[in-house]
Amino acid sequence: MRPLPCIEIVTPSLPGSDNGNAHTAGLWAHWLAPMAQVRITTAWSGDPAAALIALHAWRSAPSIERFHAAHPGRPLAIVLTGTDLYRDLPREAGALQALRRASHLVVLQAKALQSLPPLAAHVRVIEPSARRLVRQDQARRHFDFVAVGHLRDEKDPQVLMDAARLLPETLANGLPPRVLHVGAALQPHWQRAAEIAQRELPHYHWLGAVPHHTARRWMARARALVHMSRMEGGAHVVIEAIRSLVPVLASRIDGNVGLLGSAYEGYFPPGDAQALARLMQRFAAEPAFARTLAAQCALREPRFAPAVEQAAVRALGRDLLTSSIS
Repeated sequence: MRPLPCIEIVTPSLPGSDNGNAHTAGLWAHWLAPMAQVRITTAWSGDPAAALIALHAWRSAPSIERFHAAHPGRPLAIVLTGTDLYRDLPREAGALQALRRASHLVVLQAKALQSLPPLAAHVRVIEPSARRLVRQDQARRHFDFVAVGHLRDEKDPQVLMDAARLLPETLANGLPPRVLHVGAALQPHWQRAAEIAQRELPHYHWLGAVPHHTARRWMARARALVHMSRMEGGAHVVIEAIRSLVPVLASRIDGNVGLLGSAYEGYFPPGDAQALARLMQRFAAEPAFARTLAAQCALREPRFAPAVEQAAVRALGRDLLTSSIS
């Protein structure tokens, strides 16, 4: 019996890390296992491989260059992240050069296609998926909004703190708001900001880093997810909320619009705390508006089932193993 060909996946973070790239690498390796031996590394190992999949163009650029130099005719796929598309490609020559080496490009939501420079590589959309978690009983004494994501500049945690400061003691529905912020502070200044906000704001609660299953339970019990990022390729937490039929109050950026759709009604301008606070209050005050957002999320939910992503990943794997570039 002939051995399976090898596909190497290069990711900035190995499986087991609390990181979206690490999650993607582990999941894709599992799905590709029937057709290939899959290695996961943080840099190309130099060992023989029929194809390379690189997660993150800029951070994986050295591996991309080395693999292309050693095997210029072998398939090379790059999966583009939000920082690739909306930060590094416009300003980093190395990121753009990496894209020129690719035989296949992957983006995580259709809106990202508009941000790509003209390239000869094949581009496809593979939307991330999440398992369904049934929505759970909500708090009766509070009206809970939850934000899930590590505290770093791209996630704009300050706008959530500022919006919490603008909320009234009691919402129009008679319940006090509670803003639950899940995620580790990745820089010291964000830890200080979260600690100060928690001391000063009765509505704001920073829960810090929690296991993934705990974060999902918090989300499933909330009235809505607040996703305030300034930059995203396609946030897994938004998909998890949709799969639990939890409405999303989201910054209007390409990464969110690509997942939720251009007609979705739950957007606010990125960085605008006043607009976010108004949106949170409207969501609590108008049950019909909340039902509209829930219905819009329900219409998107089937596209984020794991079976859909699995089929797309396996199609990519088959293309990589059967194609070559001159």
